[in-house]
Amino acid sequence: MDERPVPRISFDRQELNRILAIYGRMVAAGEWRDYALDFLEEAAVFSIFRRSSEMPLYRVEKRPRLRGKQGQYAVIAAGGLVLKRGHELAQVLRIFDKKLLKALATQ
Repeated sequence: MDERPVPRISFDRQELNRILAIYGRMVAAGEWRDYALDFLEEAAVFSIFRRSSEMPLYRVEKRPRLRGKQGQYAVIAAGGLVLKRGHELAQVLRIFDKKLLKALATQ
């Protein structure tokens, strides 16, 4: 019997740094409070929470199988709506720029 470990998808250091930079700014603005990382067979998921007892507000997903199609990165809202998908993580994460500006304006 072949007992090879199942490969898991993960974020590399640069990808994680980009995500955490935005996460840190939103925490400082008082919008987000917690996060979770999941490394699955099909995807790496960074879930963002307002409170740890709730469902995630957003999920940042990396799905390498979609690299050649619509792009391997996606930001998904709580209801499952894909807010942005693309080939470049920085471009996909720009969806949070307006949310950050709005949060900073209300402080």
